[in-house]
Amino acid sequence: MNKQMTGTVESQAKHRLVLKSGVAALAAAGLLSSASVWAQAAAETTEPTEAATVVVTGVKASLIKSLAIKRTSDQVVESIVAEDIGKLPDNNVVEALQRVTGIQVTDRSGGEVGTLSIRGLPDVQTTWNGRTIFTASGAQVALQDIPSTLVRQIDVYKTRDASQLETGIAGQVDVKSLRPFDFKGQKISLSARETYLDPAKKANPQLSGMFSNRWQTGIGEVGALVNLSEVKTKYRNESVTPGAMVPFTSPNAAEVPAGYTPLQRIFDNNIWTPGTHTGLPTAAGSTLDFNGKAYPYYLARDAVFQSDVKGERERPAANIALQWKPNSDSVYTFESMYNGYRDKSFNQLLFSFVDWWGDLGSNPASSITTFPGTNIIKSRNVNNVYGFNSGDYTTSATDSYVYALNGKWDISDKLKLEGDLSYQTSTFHSEFTATRIDRVAPSISVDFNDGGNNTAFRFNNNADLTDPTKWNVAQFYDTANRNKGSAATASLGGVYDADWGPLQSIHFGARFDDRKASEANRTQSAFLGRNLASLGSAYSSTNSNFGTAISDVPRTWVEPNAYYIRDHIDEWRKLYNSADANFLTTDKLSLQKTFDVDEKTKNLFVMGNTQNELFGHRLRGNFGMRYVKVDTDMNFYKVDATTKAVTPSGASKSTSKFLPSMTLIYDPSKDVVMRFNYGQTLRRPNFGDLNPVLQLGDDVSKVGYGSGSGGNPDLKPTRSTNLDLTGEWYFQKDSALYGTLFKRKIDGLVVSLRHKVHVDPANDPYRNSTSGGDHTNGYDYVINSPVNASNGDIKGAELGLIYFPKGLPSLLDGLGIQGSYTRLSSSQNVPDANDAGVIVSQLETPFFGVSHSSYNATLAYEKGPISARLSYVWRSGFLARNEAALFANPIGIWRHPEKSVDMQVSYKINDRMSVDISGVNLTNEMQQQYYHFGNAGTPQLTNFGTLQIGRSVSAAVRWQM
Repeated sequence: MNKQMTGTVESQAKHRLVLKSGVAALAAAGLLSSASVWAQAAAETTEPTEAATVVVTGVKASLIKSLAIKRTSDQVVESIVAEDIGKLPDNNVVEALQRVTGIQVTDRSGGEVGTLSIRGLPDVQTTWNGRTIFTASGAQVALQDIPSTLVRQIDVYKTRDASQLETGIAGQVDVKSLRPFDFKGQKISLSARETYLDPAKKANPQLSGMFSNRWQTGIGEVGALVNLSEVKTKYRNESVTPGAMVPFTSPNAAEVPAGYTPLQRIFDNNIWTPGTHTGLPTAAGSTLDFNGKAYPYYLARDAVFQSDVKGERERPAANIALQWKPNSDSVYTFESMYNGYRDKSFNQLLFSFVDWWGDLGSNPASSITTFPGTNIIKSRNVNNVYGFNSGDYTTSATDSYVYALNGKWDISDKLKLEGDLSYQTSTFHSEFTATRIDRVAPSISVDFNDGGNNTAFRFNNNADLTDPTKWNVAQFYDTANRNKGSAATASLGGVYDADWGPLQSIHFGARFDDRKASEANRTQSAFLGRNLASLGSAYSSTNSNFGTAISDVPRTWVEPNAYYIRDHIDEWRKLYNSADANFLTTDKLSLQKTFDVDEKTKNLFVMGNTQNELFGHRLRGNFGMRYVKVDTDMNFYKVDATTKAVTPSGASKSTSKFLPSMTLIYDPSKDVVMRFNYGQTLRRPNFGDLNPVLQLGDDVSKVGYGSGSGGNPDLKPTRSTNLDLTGEWYFQKDSALYGTLFKRKIDGLVVSLRHKVHVDPANDPYRNSTSGGDHTNGYDYVINSPVNASNGDIKGAELGLIYFPKGLPSLLDGLGIQGSYTRLSSSQNVPDANDAGVIVSQLETPFFGVSHSSYNATLAYEKGPISARLSYVWRSGFLARNEAALFANPIGIWRHPEKSVDMQVSYKINDRMSVDISGVNLTNEMQQQYYHFGNAGTPQLTNFGTLQIGRSVSAAVRWQM
């Protein structure tokens, strides 16, 4: 009578019969309360059935059904159930998931959340109706691309048994779509939403429609469903960022070493070592050794910059489902999904170096202030400032298709089978162009922390920022990428009702997957050297009203008009070709494949379900083993920078793993459920991380060497051993308190290992670069390559509550609370290597993206035609990533705590029509970062950047019949 998870193929008719009779028997025996009976009966409606399905609506109904799923599942599962047809609680899937216990979200920009993690880990297996889905050559799909109107339910599996997919050490997010047999008969649903985004100050439409029906015919019952959605968004992201820290000599001439001038930037790496974990000491009077003599130094930022991104995003989507039930022993489902993504963004970048030491006058010390007790420069005036603006234009497009055919058969009373065939393709294509204009400004005044950990600055005359005659057209960067992926998958599974004493049933199955992926790109750059005004007014674009909520910075500046340049790209490329014959015109451009991969995966699993009694109470369990074998064939392509000749290379590897799992479920009392889960999961290397061809970048920070990256074809899967212990108390039919203790022990984590390489001129793709220095005798690059060189663990506790109090006054009747708290701790060793790439020490650090604490609190209200919720989501600060090992600041980049206040109010006009109003980030929170490692770095002293993400307010109307 357990609700079966992925791989279960019991017929729905018998499942309901067994469920009802079994629940009644347990209730009669006193093993289940009425609340438990209700919960399991409610869970029955969460899967498609061939009979009428009761449609529940509203916030309360959605939460109640999620509890029913949790109560009857063998695994640790959190679910979100649509409040009505095509109505998740939020505008997209990721927004809806942020209130799920243990889930953390971040990287909000462009009007939506960008990153989702489960218990601090981002490696999430994404599935659609149980099938793996992905974007292009990646291993995951962007859940934001799935419109909420196409979703009936989202299940988040924090544990998995042998019958489920083995990848994704963080967990699995399964998105379930609607099917025609979900409804009694004809069903039509239409919705329209308008969302206003700030600071873009634009209104954005979202339209969706669904038609479904089922009929009795001479060949049995058939059903058809079509679900369409279109979402358009105009957004704006504003950010202000100070550059990295670098050392300077003292402003006092008496304290300056020979050969240097006051406040001169110290480039010599023999004097100081870039990229140390804590950076250089920041105490006042700290010194560096110059030829055996100590001299004081100061720390300041090398640059300031701000980014104004305006974009337009479009997501068309469609879902089609056909079902056929020829008899009571079989049902067939064909379904297809299309997800599209289109994005055009114009990034207006203003970048100014603030590290020049010349022309400081007779008293250089008067040009700076420091933070008290430190050698860190808080504010400074700089003369003859070199800076550039860059008009960056990016277009990207994704088209993903999934086709699937599923069959379920009742072979006999004891044997049920399920087969599934699917094929999917996904292509991602992007083009990026960036035109720089530059100038030398007379002066700039900078305060690196002007309050609120924000940077403020102004030039001697900000009006010059909008005058095209003051700017020269410099570099043009022209790149494009195309990523492709496809997969053909076949699976066959079954369940045998053994009824052999304690062993109730045996689950078994096999799965074969043939995954292909490839990437191709091109890149070129050149220098023009023309005054911007000489090109005509059409080539200039000026923004306005920038960063009014951040700090005192320039509000407007001129850029090359990226829209116009892209519309006239053929002429623009010819213009740069006239200045540099090596720059290719449009008719000569082509993409060069960098790698292609063919990965074949074979899976076998067997799992037994048991039931016993312990101390007079029910003890259930499943014990299983999954075998996975992966064969990967890889081809790589290196392009000679001079001849353009392509040199192919290849590699093959094969790995196999046995992955055991075990689940024990015990009911110590009639309303309490306890679970213990043990299992092992894998994280496979990203395809791009397997490519060993080096990608090199210029020395834009003038530190004496460039940077680059290259993959590693010998990477192995990361393996995680997972332990979970949960307790759930269903103290009334619509309420529960639950908690979990968990641990993930992870072996073979992929981390970047850096080493220095020397590239000779013949193979240096940047030898003609105008910004990379003299490459005549070759050039040094610090290369980061991925290796399986780290182990770690993450552990923690979760606590969740859903509670609808009884006996409240009439006006408050229908008020409920949803809340959760998650506490995490993580640790991993990160190897530290010398220039030769030899590991010389091990560093212990937390995982990236893991907040120590996070919680959410939601007030829900359901009474009459009104349905409402008000939620607050918060997560503590966390290590986001490490800075490039080129500078003198602490190497870690930490995020400030993040929070969001959201709301939604719905009003049901009648049985067919409803309206709702919702808001996200109503308090207009910002996203901030700072440098920190160990005891070094604080938000005040080493602030890094602020992103203004804005708020959104939506209004929607829904109609159905």
